[in-house]
Amino acid sequence: MELDLDESSLAIGRIERALSRIEKALADRANRPAPAPTLTAAAPPADQSALKAEVAAVIGELDRLIAEADRG
Repeated sequence: MELDLDESSLAIGRIERALSRIEKALADRANRPAPAPTLTAAAPPADQSALKAEVAAVIGELDRLIAEADRG
């Protein structure tokens, strides 16, 4: 299956939106007041999970585009 231009454009759009969400989340995290020191991670688990999901989505889209480019 060959990736056509429309599908590539849609994939690039998804990557751009995911990167924008990651950038916003990181900026929001940087602008929060520092929590009291604890032994737990700096970011709440929900924030970390959301960022990991966004990064995984970007990597998945990039892998898909690269695989299609290698085939076509």
